[in-house]
Amino acid sequence: MSLPDNPQFNPPATSQSQPLLPPSAPEPFRAEPLPRLSPLQPRDPVWTGWDVLQIAGLTLLTLFVVQLVMVILAQQLEYPREKFAEVAQKPMLALLSELLTYLAVAIFMVMLVEGKYHVRFWQAIRWNWPRRRVGLLLLSGTALLFALDILEHFLPTPKSTPFEQFFARPIDAYLTSIFAVTLGPLMEELFFRGFLYPVLERRIGVPLGIFFTALPFGLMHLPQYGYAWGAALIIFLVGVALTTVRAVTKSVAASFLMHVGYNGTLMIMAAVATEGFRHMEKAGAVLF
Repeated sequence: MSLPDNPQFNPPATSQSQPLLPPSAPEPFRAEPLPRLSPLQPRDPVWTGWDVLQIAGLTLLTLFVVQLVMVILAQQLEYPREKFAEVAQKPMLALLSELLTYLAVAIFMVMLVEGKYHVRFWQAIRWNWPRRRVGLLLLSGTALLFALDILEHFLPTPKSTPFEQFFARPIDAYLTSIFAVTLGPLMEELFFRGFLYPVLERRIGVPLGIFFTALPFGLMHLPQYGYAWGAALIIFLVGVALTTVRAVTKSVAASFLMHVGYNGTLMIMAAVATEGFRHMEKAGAVLF
């Protein structure tokens, strides 16, 4: 039985016979690569202004407590016949109190940076040791001392200051000198140029950051020089120079070396002038 012709089932006639091709398969899906996202840059510095205030408060509180305990123990064990105020002025106790305080604060600084913010301490504070400019930076501290010594002759400076008690005996003078070129400038640079300045620079810029870093640095030394404004101005200018070096070199180690050069030259001049700290009446304008 033959099927009837149905035009719907008859393919259209073509002039040339063409083979039927299977429908082309769709192209496989190719995922476009995602744009590479730039990693978020960590905040510089990673700490905040509140962290800096916390370090400052901890330093003051620790120094007060440690010095109080040291004086009480010394009065009970070594100086039972002396008054509390007299014992508190002993240079050896003051240096030991500062040593213990600085060690505690240094540990707290490291724990704050590495424990709370998970950043390596020396990298975070921009230590950046200048290998080829160590001598130059030390000499820069010496040059700064001589330059400010000229300015000091035009400023009112006290003839006697509380700082003299640290040079009353040769042993006290030598210990003070060692402290002045090691732990003293190290901790001051870590706090002022390492922690404080970067926060101020981020908030108010470089010029004002330098100014407001040097200001508390100068005020901190006021009690040592009997609150004389001339001496405070000199220390303020030292702070300006040190912070400027920190800002230009991006290195706290650079300002530390300059600080060591300044203090070291001062201590050497005092030792030479007093014949090994044995004749402090000859110190005169060298220290005070």
